[in-house]
Amino acid sequence: MSLGELSDAFGLGASTLNRQTASAMRAGLVERVPDPDGGTARKFRLTDKGARMLDEERERTVESLDRVMADWSDEDIAGFAACLRRFSTDIERLGGRPWPRP
Repeated sequence: MSLGELSDAFGLGASTLNRQTASAMRAGLVERVPDPDGGTARKFRLTDKGARMLDEERERTVESLDRVMADWSDEDIAGFAACLRRFSTDIERLGGRPWPRP
């Protein structure tokens, strides 16, 4: 993704994204690559290390949620998921950024 695409996706300004992407590059989590579509903008791509850390964090989150909801019924989990989806969609809508975005 380019800085512009990241800005649009996360609703963050260029200065914030410059700091965050520079930090992620220093940590070896992302790298800058030429635009694969031939454009002039450079893109950011996850490194193997970044992808591995993302997968590990996602796994820890799922394990935590599994522990929290261990005694929940399937109906309770489905209801919670529906409410969370509605909540998130309404936040995006009120922010003028309806989901899903193109």
